[in-house]
Amino acid sequence: MSSTATTATTATTATAVKSGKAAVRLVWTLRVLLALFFALASALPKLLALPAATTVFDAIGWGHWFMYLTGLVELAGAIGLLVGRLAGPAAAALIVFLAFAFLTQLTAMHGENAGTPFIFMVPLAVIAWNRRTETAELLGLRR
Repeated sequence: MSSTATTATTATTATAVKSGKAAVRLVWTLRVLLALFFALASALPKLLALPAATTVFDAIGWGHWFMYLTGLVELAGAIGLLVGRLAGPAAAALIVFLAFAFLTQLTAMHGENAGTPFIFMVPLAVIAWNRRTETAELLGLRR
């Protein structure tokens, strides 16, 4: 192998390592930010039965038990995003959860804020894709 080829290979490897580290940092940042959002901005008002949350769930018509359940699901998802092995499944579960939130907003809330769940689905999909290997191993699909 010539020295030019060796230099090019070394440069390519260094670039790949740098971009790999940047991807890890990006995904970790997304995990933390989304966990904070789901725990503090979304789950906490429901679990504390703040007026803004109770008004929404009164409009849905399923009672306050559903508000508390929703808050617990969001809190569990937030915690899952921070646990390495659970980050992928938590992100996938939150995407499904948000799809149901979208449908609920379309039907019970007459479309008000119906697009909001999609804003969170995109970074959750990035996390789920990034953690797909660990998710497959956790589910026993790879060994």
